[in-house]
Amino acid sequence: MKIVVVDVGNTSTGIGLYDGKKVSRVTHIKGGIVKQPEACAEAVRKAARGMVNGAALGSVVPQVNPRWKKRIRDELGCGVRVVHAGLPMDVTIDYPAPETIGADRLANACGGVRRYGAPLIVADFGTALTFDVVTKDLRYIGGVITPGLPLMTDYLYERTALLPRVELTGSCPPIGRSTQQAMRIGAQVGYRGMVREIVAYLKACLGLDFKLVATGGYAGWALKDSGMPFTIDAELSLFGLGCIFETTSSLFG
Repeated sequence: MKIVVVDVGNTSTGIGLYDGKKVSRVTHIKGGIVKQPEACAEAVRKAARGMVNGAALGSVVPQVNPRWKKRIRDELGCGVRVVHAGLPMDVTIDYPAPETIGADRLANACGGVRRYGAPLIVADFGTALTFDVVTKDLRYIGGVITPGLPLMTDYLYERTALLPRVELTGSCPPIGRSTQQAMRIGAQVGYRGMVREIVAYLKACLGLDFKLVATGGYAGWALKDSGMPFTIDAELSLFGLGCIFETTSSLFG
């Protein structure tokens, strides 16, 4: 089964082709369909390159969903399955208000258990940093949400007179010998401390030894040299959207 998968985030949109085992032909577009509609159309065509079985849309920006549905119909001639907690999937939703769970978090949970098993914590390093928890019996029970790395550094830039905008790349020296270096150390090392503390908190509260998986654009940089046993899976959200489409295929035909 070949499915075009679209993961719409607050900062960027990921588009790729899911074929049952992996995701390929991936494009990440900053600003998404609002700022770069033609680039999004090209990415859909690149992902499909011929016949596909459908398209799955996971979006945390619901106001752009109608644009995506129309764009995919125009480019591929097929409808779009919008991912939400009411669909059948690889995990059971054990959550007081399932309709409030972001599609990206559902995709991470489903893709995570399909690839890595359970119990599982998936940390997604995007505009926000989310931790999603799946128990050994495949129940999605919630997680933790904190501000993401770009929110932290952009806020310092926007709310102070002298601090610059920091690029979240490169290595950190032992001590900051410039303002940029000092801020980069604070972001990377401080963030690692927060991740370590949250994981320890979840393990202690739930009494489980979780498998740890990280995804999102900042995962590799944030966790570099952290010593934490995370498996980094850059395309997990897209993979999970494909998994959910497959699981629902018998329902929708």
